[in-house]
Amino acid sequence: MKLADILIAILVAIIWGLAFVASRIALDEFSPELMTAMRFLIAAVPCLFVRKPKIAWSLLIAISFTLFLGQFLSQAYGIAHGVPVGLTSVVVQSQALFTIGFAALAFGERPTPVQTLGVVIAAVGLLMICGTVGYDFSVAAFGVLMIAPVSFAIGNVLLRGARGVPMFDLFAWLCLTSAVPLFALALAVDGPAPTWQAVIHMSLRGLMCLLVIGAISTSIAYWLWGRLLRDYPAAQVVPFALLVPFVGSAASSIVFGEKFGPLRLAGMLTVIGGIAVMVLVRRPHALPNTA
Repeated sequence: MKLADILIAILVAIIWGLAFVASRIALDEFSPELMTAMRFLIAAVPCLFVRKPKIAWSLLIAISFTLFLGQFLSQAYGIAHGVPVGLTSVVVQSQALFTIGFAALAFGERPTPVQTLGVVIAAVGLLMICGTVGYDFSVAAFGVLMIAPVSFAIGNVLLRGARGVPMFDLFAWLCLTSAVPLFALALAVDGPAPTWQAVIHMSLRGLMCLLVIGAISTSIAYWLWGRLLRDYPAAQVVPFALLVPFVGSAASSIVFGEKFGPLRLAGMLTVIGGIAVMVLVRRPHALPNTA
């Protein structure tokens, strides 16, 4: 990879890691449903200038509801209900484990022995993290959070059906398709009056956080990531995503004073180690590009 593209990949990882912190701050003002809806509404602004990609509405909605709505709503819910930001960033990246499994079921792509080892290592790490659940956050919050990597992985597999369409256009319309039902959900859960009051009385800090996670993390960063995946093999690009949980955990430690007990820290490192084995090993058949 060119030096400039390496720096872009690192920048994207940093943006995504910091977005977890921005989400946590935004959740002080907004419900998970409203924050996620606002995130995608901001990221969907390019739909005013680009046409819908030439893919079926059914596929567009399926990708949107898994890759975006399901993933980010469950993230927001978990964080809002006490799951630490650093831990959340690690759990979300475990999507690599599920992507390999779903690709095997959907396309008959059998993982290599080394990939299988990586899956086992990551699974052990998740079990170690599960052993710490219930102390500072509930089992229910962690259970909802686990929807995020599963949805992420399903979305990755569904992206196979969108080959050949412009990624920027696709992601903009995926955001719009997510924003509409999320606003309806926010109105149903929070009520019209509280939803409207939260929007018109948002603080400057809340607005800045929404712009970070909507315009920068979702729209710009995903576009840059898509460009890298277009120009280079996924095996060269995807490993940079391993920086995300480190950035997220470090930023959370600095901003919120987040600390990890020995078992949780060991579990987080084990998950990242398993993911590293999965994505760094050479494999004969490429998995779907991660978003």
